[in-house]
Amino acid sequence: MQWLQAAALRCGIGALRLLGPVRSSNLGGWIARQVGPRLRVTRVADGNLRRAMPELNEADRTRIIRAVWDNLGRTSAELPHLAGFDRTLAGPGWEIEGERHIEALKRDKTPVLFFSGHFGNWEMILPIATMLGLTVSGFYRAASNAEVDAVIQGMRQAALGPNVSMFAKGATGARAALAHLGRGGSLGLLIDQKMNDGIAVPFFGRTAMTAPALAQFALRFGIPIVPVHVVRLGPARFRMVCEAPMQVPLTGQRASDTYAISLAMNATVERWVRAEPSSWLWLHKRWPKDAPAI
Repeated sequence: MQWLQAAALRCGIGALRLLGPVRSSNLGGWIARQVGPRLRVTRVADGNLRRAMPELNEADRTRIIRAVWDNLGRTSAELPHLAGFDRTLAGPGWEIEGERHIEALKRDKTPVLFFSGHFGNWEMILPIATMLGLTVSGFYRAASNAEVDAVIQGMRQAALGPNVSMFAKGATGARAALAHLGRGGSLGLLIDQKMNDGIAVPFFGRTAMTAPALAQFALRFGIPIVPVHVVRLGPARFRMVCEAPMQVPLTGQRASDTYAISLAMNATVERWVRAEPSSWLWLHKRWPKDAPAI
């Protein structure tokens, strides 16, 4: 059965590659808009929006959720074209805002911790960094089907090149990432999903269990934390926004400093989402059902 699923995926990827990036993106968005709002997980998104942005009415929430599905469908359908996206002035490809921060990191030859969230086409972050001359490794969630996982990772790796390592989420991947940082490597993490054994940090005014790993890495290795996110400008068209390294006052107390960094990162992601709520993946269970307003 696993080989059959992988074969079906390969056929789908081949068809999307024949369509080209723009038509693939449009098709993925159309399918997701038709199917997604009918799925049960849409209720999760609606509940999240009610908790996080109670000022929105039902029509606002419906519009945002439809756009969320559209973006997710486009992001998925653009994956087969990941290795082909270049820096361009228009059409399929990407541009960057805040390149001076990337250039400063390259000039200083300092390792860096990038963080982002499931915003726009988040799959573009590491390939863009690679094309800008920064070798940044990352984490991924392995698919339950090993053959399917190999196909998906093959598309990502083709965009990253042989010098970028990807670590599977879990204890083994975490140890490999630690060793990578210890060798002076850079790392990118998506920090916006619930982690049951994380730490309780406010997000949109409610307690959200937040992964402390990036903050712990920064404290352990003394390296800068840089916020980045990708804005979708159109089908297969992206802008990566790179901000200045974060400046978080530290006390020297590991627990309180971990919390302070995590709080600053959550506040940054919240700022992005409030500016463009339809671009964030509201579909995951970010808050406990009984999380009180803070």
